[in-house]
Amino acid sequence: MTKKIFTAVSIAFIALFICCTGAEDAKESKISDKKGNKGKTQDVKKAETSADSAYLFGIPCNGMIIEKDTFKKNETLAEVLYGLGFNSQQIYNLTQCSDSVFDDRKIRPGETCTLFSSKDSIARYLVIERGERAYVTFDVADNMSATRHERAVEWRQKEVAGRVNSSLWIAMEESNASPQLAVLMSHIFGWSIDFFGIQKGDEFRLIYSQEHVDGKPLNSYRIDAASFCASGNTVYAIPFTQEGEELFYNNDGNSLEGAFLKAPLDYYRISSKFSNSRYHPVLKRYRAHHGVDYAAPKGTPVYAIGSGKVIKKAYQANGAGYYLKIRHNSTYTTSYMHLSKYAAGLKEGDFVQQKQVIGYVGSTGLSTGPHLDFRVYENGKAIDPLTIKSQPKMPISQENKEAFAAVRDALVKRLAAIPLAVVKEKAEEELEEE
Repeated sequence: MTKKIFTAVSIAFIALFICCTGAEDAKESKISDKKGNKGKTQDVKKAETSADSAYLFGIPCNGMIIEKDTFKKNETLAEVLYGLGFNSQQIYNLTQCSDSVFDDRKIRPGETCTLFSSKDSIARYLVIERGERAYVTFDVADNMSATRHERAVEWRQKEVAGRVNSSLWIAMEESNASPQLAVLMSHIFGWSIDFFGIQKGDEFRLIYSQEHVDGKPLNSYRIDAASFCASGNTVYAIPFTQEGEELFYNNDGNSLEGAFLKAPLDYYRISSKFSNSRYHPVLKRYRAHHGVDYAAPKGTPVYAIGSGKVIKKAYQANGAGYYLKIRHNSTYTTSYMHLSKYAAGLKEGDFVQQKQVIGYVGSTGLSTGPHLDFRVYENGKAIDPLTIKSQPKMPISQENKEAFAAVRDALVKRLAAIPLAVVKEKAEEELEEE
């Protein structure tokens, strides 16, 4: 209800402004370059389709006039639609549809809207694209009634193999594959391979799928099977579904997922969750809180949620107070803040084990009471600690071993047959140019 009231007030304000500057509302949905297009005309692409243009967004567009505009940064829905000639009432009607069909608050820069008009410039349909996978069609003649459409998605499987010369990211590029696959590999192999320590000559092989929509490839991938050979030791990632959950397993049938404790404390209550806008009790303003606060008595032991290396032990007066950072592998790092003190003898560079005491709950730094501010970083980006996997999954069960072996053997054979991408050394390229 708040959204609808706010939208209505906003539209009314914009309408009043346009009226004061001499613009007129569109009548009978007629679209003209003179009406409502002030400052926008040059941005709208307009074309009249030929008789054999068939369909666009499922709309028969023979002889239609089609106008297309793109949402820019900080540009509102009302601004774009006024530019296309819609009046205040039409825009209001459009915003009244269910959020599940169309939520105007979630429009992003780069998304497009397309207007279909008859040859006499009467608006018929408006289509607003929602990302690359969906769009919403508004029937102008039917009081802006809305229908959401999901585009057909297709996953096309591919194969790639390459050798590392400098980094896995560059190796992917040299193999004509997306570097995004290097990130996905670090998620899968993060507990088995130290990607900070990979060396020249290490090899990878991948069977992966790329998402396509209407035949267009998207920057969206999934790994279907993989192997990575580091220093002569090959680790496999074989997908297998057990007890309704698909996970990656190594050659021996053990899960590749690493062990994380569910929480860094034994006794706690969550006093604040991960948020992009939380009211700070000390600063008295809203700001991002990219962690989870665990309220607990001062002196409560704090554990490392997984094995790793202490990479930071410091004090921040106007922030984290006494805090620690632990790097668990090349993908995950955790941070433990507002500690009252550290575990005796703990120092930067030390390796700690899962559930080893690393400090004690306190209220140091910018804090109103004893609690632990716990944060998790995935490839350097803060993520919600409550969404990460906890205890490792069980290995392949006895009753599934035969089925797993069949899947594993087929995929290992297929991975081994993928030819390495041919990458010319720079020296060879320079010699050829000479």
